[in-house]
Amino acid sequence: MAEVAEQSINADTPMGEILDRFPGAKRALFSRYHIGGCQSCSYSDDETLGEVCERNENLPVEEVVDHILSANEEDRKILIDPVDLKALIESDEKVRLIDLRTREEHEAVKLPDAEMFSNELLQQIFGTEDKERRIVLYDHTGDRCLDAAAYLLGHGFKNTRALRGGIDAYAEKADPELPRYKVEFED
Repeated sequence: MAEVAEQSINADTPMGEILDRFPGAKRALFSRYHIGGCQSCSYSDDETLGEVCERNENLPVEEVVDHILSANEEDRKILIDPVDLKALIESDEKVRLIDLRTREEHEAVKLPDAEMFSNELLQQIFGTEDKERRIVLYDHTGDRCLDAAAYLLGHGFKNTRALRGGIDAYAEKADPELPRYKVEFED
């Protein structure tokens, strides 16, 4: 029950809070309702869900809430916990680790055998990677890797996952020897 209360959102919930609590909400709103993808349908963090629904053809708030929560449940299936990833790395299974962070962050601290994301790497994956192979994407705090994993899943790479909480959570929960850091522009 506590999880349901934690996930409840309504017409008065600000969009910034929704996006903080449900990282895939932006993708979910755009894919189903074409909300948030361009300047004419964008929204501000302090705008409420009710206001966004009203100016987008008076969408029923309850339907939109249900869609955000449903999309969040699907997103949770894409995530891999740091401790589970550590066990996977230590197993015999070949896992491809892809780092979505900046070159400076990647050079400072990375997971074993991780590759830095680039367009060239993406083309290589599309051209030669076995679609059954386990791929795990990560960033610093888990903000961007979910969308990237969903993109690869959408292209048939069905064993793609995103690291919950990013490398920061991995260092905290799975490998305390890994240095942690804070990026200047983060909260």
